[in-house]
Amino acid sequence: MSTEFRTSRRHFLGASTSAFGSLALGDLLARDGVLGQRLHHPPKAKRVIQLFMAGAASHVDTFDHKPLLKKEDGKAWDPGEAVELFQSTPGATFASPWEFRPYGKSGKMMSDIVAPLGEVVDDIAFVHNMEGKTGVHSQGTLLQTTGFNFPGFPSAGSWVSYGLGSENENLPSFVVLPDHRGYASNGAKNWATAFLPAEHQGTVIRPGSEKPIADLFAPKSQFITPENDRAGLEALSKLNALHAADRPGDDRLSARVRSYELAAAMQLSATDALDVSREPEYIKGMYGLSPDGPGVDDSGTINEKAETEFFGRKCLVARRLLERGVRFVQLWSGNDNGFPRRNWDSHGDVKRDHAPLALGMSRGAAALIKDLKQRGMLEDTIILWTTEFGRMPCSQGSKGRDHNPFVFTNWLCGGGIKGGTYRESDEWGFKPLDRNRPTHVYDIHATILHQLGIDHEQLTVRHNGIDRRLTDVHGHVLKEMLA
Repeated sequence: MSTEFRTSRRHFLGASTSAFGSLALGDLLARDGVLGQRLHHPPKAKRVIQLFMAGAASHVDTFDHKPLLKKEDGKAWDPGEAVELFQSTPGATFASPWEFRPYGKSGKMMSDIVAPLGEVVDDIAFVHNMEGKTGVHSQGTLLQTTGFNFPGFPSAGSWVSYGLGSENENLPSFVVLPDHRGYASNGAKNWATAFLPAEHQGTVIRPGSEKPIADLFAPKSQFITPENDRAGLEALSKLNALHAADRPGDDRLSARVRSYELAAAMQLSATDALDVSREPEYIKGMYGLSPDGPGVDDSGTINEKAETEFFGRKCLVARRLLERGVRFVQLWSGNDNGFPRRNWDSHGDVKRDHAPLALGMSRGAAALIKDLKQRGMLEDTIILWTTEFGRMPCSQGSKGRDHNPFVFTNWLCGGGIKGGTYRESDEWGFKPLDRNRPTHVYDIHATILHQLGIDHEQLTVRHNGIDRRLTDVHGHVLKEMLA
């Protein structure tokens, strides 16, 4: 598409809104969210990245060191209470296939498959006593993305966009970078707006693909020319004005127009944000981008080279989006279940599945932390690493692990979060050490909103007679983690 064509579309899409005087588009197009400049308290952060490991990453094979598993490896596993598993009966105690070693000044013990994060481990706050509500992937994923384990509720990214708005009128405030192989469980429900205004839903971008943003540019055709497009937009403007005049108070049209305006603006700005070719070679190398580019092959066995390339590229693009004012980036590792395995759901072989995924993830995540830090952006950017639940300390078959919704790990970094280890799991990695004081997703969400200057109890929307919020009726700020 020519520059002339892109510019003409942008001009006329913008001009098409001029006839909507009664629609109060000034509020709709404002960069500020519903809170405007009236935050509940001074913020420590202004943007968020959520790194989601789809399929349920094993905490006891990555960040939560359990020496007892190695000591009791192969013996009958008996936690002293009844155990109900998702897919199997409890097998023998199963030690991690990888060694754990100390990293950083803190001496944090981590698995060899996440060793790249050792360089930045002192900046990371680990929460090892996360407790879920379900061992079902779809529900567990929704719980972590929306705060509810059933559909119909806005994503955390949508709430942040709704509350804070955008810092860039040419890019969405909420962007989703899915796994290159496809969506995780629930698909677009993980970044939906539900009852919030539609402009706050996540915009899907696929870095490295031939068409990173679907339907952003017109298809190649001899019939689509700047002149024809201009005439169509002029006609659309007149029809929109007539429609709006007949329906005062109906803001659905203005919301649709805003989406068109944003699409036009993105034709000029998104391409630049996604172009990593002019990044310095040392930056591309730090993120693990391959000289082969996004065409690295992973059609056969899941492999470290491909996972590093794809995850690292998304991390680099995420940094570039945040630099340009995007508020919330949701970045995925792993897609929905299929064959061969392409996610963290390691029932059959945890060593085969976790090693390439974890090594690729940890290199990209470590690079992201270092990159943000050297640019002075880590201090006001929160990184959240999560998954839908954990995996069991016992074996499934001989080489896999079943679901463990009773305890798993989250970690956070940046945005006024202090590094360290907070709240432990028990000696098996089976349940929280303090059964009466688990950490829930509501607490994580409450803490993130707090750092953004938002009281999680006050950012609400009336829906079906209930004041709904991201944290439902729960949530406590994890004050011990705050600098």
